[in-house]
Amino acid sequence: MIQFTIEDGIGERQTLEIPEGIGLNLMEVLKASEYNILATCGGMALCATCHVEILDGGDSLAPVSDAELDILDTLPSATSCSRLACQLRVDETMVGTTFKIRGEEH
Repeated sequence: MIQFTIEDGIGERQTLEIPEGIGLNLMEVLKASEYNILATCGGMALCATCHVEILDGGDSLAPVSDAELDILDTLPSATSCSRLACQLRVDETMVGTTFKIRGEEH
């Protein structure tokens, strides 16, 4: 199982356990887990409404792509730890990572 933590907009944390090889991105998992995440563009890295911030861990996540970085650069609240949930595949690189949902701020 792939285990990571999600902090919602009011600071509550929940650990999610996702089966290995699920083939989904973090945005899809968050929506399926009934988190308040808009994901307006449906995962095309165009809207940033699935903005998350890495609070802990994440050292082995895939690097930020140029397309993702271009969208993150448009967000006043983006930090060096910001990512788009639609661009993060749920796999073993997420184990132990804590993500804060930021997309609802937009």
